[in-house]
Amino acid sequence: MLLIGNGMVLTLGKANRVIPNGGVLIQDAKILEIGSTQDLQTRFPDARFIDAHGKLIMPGLINTHMHLYSTFARGMDSKSKSPQNFRDILEGLWWKLDKLLSMEDVYYSALTPLIECIKTGTTTIIDHHASPMAITGSLSTLAKAAKEMGVRAAFCYEVSDRDGEKIAQEGIKENADFISACQAKPDSMVAGLFGLHASLTLSDQTLVACSEAAKRLGAGFHVHVAEGIEDVEDCLTNHGMRVVERFEKFGVLGPKTIAAHCVHINDHEIELIKASNTQVVHNPESNMGNAVGVTPVLKMLDQGVRVGLGTDGYTCDMFESAKVENVLQKHAAANPSVAWAEVPQMLYANNPQIASDLFGGTFGELKEGAWADVIVVDYVPPTPLDANNWSGHLLFGVSGHAVETTVINGQVRMLDRVLVDIDEEGICARSRELAQVIWNRI
Repeated sequence: MLLIGNGMVLTLGKANRVIPNGGVLIQDAKILEIGSTQDLQTRFPDARFIDAHGKLIMPGLINTHMHLYSTFARGMDSKSKSPQNFRDILEGLWWKLDKLLSMEDVYYSALTPLIECIKTGTTTIIDHHASPMAITGSLSTLAKAAKEMGVRAAFCYEVSDRDGEKIAQEGIKENADFISACQAKPDSMVAGLFGLHASLTLSDQTLVACSEAAKRLGAGFHVHVAEGIEDVEDCLTNHGMRVVERFEKFGVLGPKTIAAHCVHINDHEIELIKASNTQVVHNPESNMGNAVGVTPVLKMLDQGVRVGLGTDGYTCDMFESAKVENVLQKHAAANPSVAWAEVPQMLYANNPQIASDLFGGTFGELKEGAWADVIVVDYVPPTPLDANNWSGHLLFGVSGHAVETTVINGQVRMLDRVLVDIDEEGICARSRELAQVIWNRI
């Protein structure tokens, strides 16, 4: 047993309690009990004790759209002309980088951000992968990295026609094989989705093949939707319909599907998303950095669409993503009163629901029977913190690097800011070597 106590417990979830001098008792991978530290220590004297020293104890965070493979772009100068639009960014950076990834690159470019997830309190991720010259076995390689780091993760391979039919078919097979393996040997720490890049790189023929394969497997999709205006223009020009309409036509929408971005969608497309119970994931920093526009998050939430929060690989810190989303929606609406309730809903309610549907079990809440994904945050509130004002404390007082201790699935992965059984220095050293080789080739 493990007891994390002597802290201010913020349970979140529907019950949402704040327990001063509280504790979380963990047995194996699940939370056994929540209560006062003194009571839990008295009744379970043999439990290993982690002292929070009066700091905040809360559920681990979830990133519902991540790109681990983007790691090697950090600090890179591609020597290409300055991008003028989103397609320039794809062609000048990402489609150069992903073609150069070897299987070892895939592995190390996953390990380093997974370490950052642990260090910033992100305990679960849903990743979207691309490595067109190293496809077969890439998802199991990513799963191996996640298992070694102890981070719960879902993976998919982004099928695309941009590198030809053979590579597209290999991507379809990689998705199908990985999903089948996950289904054959269920594991609460790993899951599979069927990855698609975006409408502008997918032919009708490939969409049919993907739809048929996913249907056989009972799997949902993970796809970029109308991220840049180029995606919409391509769809209208070549297919006579908008992006969401095209995906509905080919059976991509549905309750198991994650539609990332959805920046350039109209009211009719929102209706299609809502009617199909498709889940949307917004990535504010990425959208701003790529200058693609502002996703109509407030409108979708108002109409009952489940919208989660991701990072698109821009950061591993979900507290950071929430801060940016809060100010982005206010700025776009020119209204300081918006996004106070919506952003906490996205990160602390909708993301856990998305994860629960994918992995099973209870996420984002400290309660009996929930997954034991728990973090201790170096935050001692300077004003009263209660069940009504907690979101303001997290928004203005907490960042990912305030996380001191991270427990995932009942396993301690970082204790008092020291990683447990992880050779960060060695991993990052090899990562730098591999990244330099790719930079030289680019």
